[in-house]
Amino acid sequence: MQQANHAEQMVKRFRELVEDAGDTLADSHYSELKLIIEAGLDTALLENMAKVSKQLSSLAHDIQHNADFFDQAT
Repeated sequence: MQQANHAEQMVKRFRELVEDAGDTLADSHYSELKLIIEAGLDTALLENMAKVSKQLSSLAHDIQHNADFFDQAT
């Protein structure tokens, strides 16, 4: 849900910049921009989660390897 709030704030700031320049856009364009921003944030989040998942999997493998090594040593 933070992505939606963050996207809303980005769109709000963009609207301010557009209006400060003396221009206007239809509300539908701002809604579409919000969806595009949310999609980008979601994609970045999923890519990061996949990276963390891969790191955790590697760590779990290393822990298992070390446990097997110490188990054989005793």
